[in-house]
Amino acid sequence: MSKKEVKKVVLAYSGGLDTSVIVPWLKENYGCEVICFCADVGQAEELDGLEEKALASGASQLIIHDMKEEFVEEYIYPTLKAGAVYERKYLLGTSMARPLIAKHMIDVAHEVGADALSHGATGKGNDQVRFELTFAALDPRLQVIAPWREWDIRSREDAIAYAKAHNVPVTATEKSIYSRDRNLWHLSHEGGLLEDPWNEPEESMYLLTASPENAPDSPAYVDITFESGTPVAVNGESYTPAQLLMKLNAIGGAHGIGRVDLVEGRLVGMKSHGVYETPGGTILYAAHRELESLVLDRQTIQYKDTIALKYAELVYDGMWFSPLRESLAAFVDATQGPVTGEVKLKLYKGNIIPVGRKSKLSLYREDFATFGQEDVYDQSDAKGFINLFGLPLKVRAMNGLPVSGIKMPKPDYSRFKRD
Repeated sequence: MSKKEVKKVVLAYSGGLDTSVIVPWLKENYGCEVICFCADVGQAEELDGLEEKALASGASQLIIHDMKEEFVEEYIYPTLKAGAVYERKYLLGTSMARPLIAKHMIDVAHEVGADALSHGATGKGNDQVRFELTFAALDPRLQVIAPWREWDIRSREDAIAYAKAHNVPVTATEKSIYSRDRNLWHLSHEGGLLEDPWNEPEESMYLLTASPENAPDSPAYVDITFESGTPVAVNGESYTPAQLLMKLNAIGGAHGIGRVDLVEGRLVGMKSHGVYETPGGTILYAAHRELESLVLDRQTIQYKDTIALKYAELVYDGMWFSPLRESLAAFVDATQGPVTGEVKLKLYKGNIIPVGRKSKLSLYREDFATFGQEDVYDQSDAKGFINLFGLPLKVRAMNGLPVSGIKMPKPDYSRFKRD
């Protein structure tokens, strides 16, 4: 499909300089109508004045979808239940949001009769993959336009000059030294001083969390209730998914919870250094993990830990709508029925300390675990178990150990041969 054949495009729009410039660029280079789409996944004040900016940039309209509840319930909670963590630290905040945004872009494209989709992700990052794999999975008929892979703009100065030449209002020419992505789950920081991983992040960079040094001297106790792996209440009070996460963000942020400094391997092959603030999410992961330890058997926990690595990789790589991710999610859901109960955590100066857990479906039995009672567990039974469990080790040793200076004889199987 040539550029001139595009009639109407839906653009993922944030209101920043890049996406504001993309609007006239699309009209100039593709001769198309531009519909700006903004997904409200918890950016807060970043949505202020967005419609005015979009129309002033040349868009025919701005469409905003409030997706906060869907984001938490349909994307965050499944990932939480899986225990998915990318490269040991990253709780996948940006990764989970992109397929949801892309899905709604396709819905909007169908509603307005658009024949193309566009995003402002750069050619060096992961987001271009996440957007476009979702487009391919849900409607490959729509053309995808990625300006950063086509245009000559290479710097902020280039973008400002283009904006001025096309009468796009630019309210500020100064930019934060950090590149940030914010949603209800987290706030990420890249660039600036973080480009050198030897540098310690400056305290003024953080926006959601207090420094552990300045956090309250008294700990906060938080009690989280789960039903089949889903968080439903905090300190005995029920909330919607988005409300619950906002509640925990406030509590955790005040106590310095959820700061992560990570050098991560991007899907496109390079390393990047970023800092993440995920206060509520960090609390939920800790609580869910503690409850699973109480109600799931050892083999299920171990296998969940195994698939959690793959689940995290799939989410990070933009494969949310893939058969494997959906299949792994089905397995995870099958394990979550017993994950019903309460977990009590103590939050203190950046630390999460589990102090209590209970469930009617607990596999922990005090009468089994006690050292004093013999009526439910006969310790002498352990001898036979150990003999059988250790039999392969015993045979291996017998094959190699000398007895009275002579090697142990090898088994003779000839007597079992038929004549």
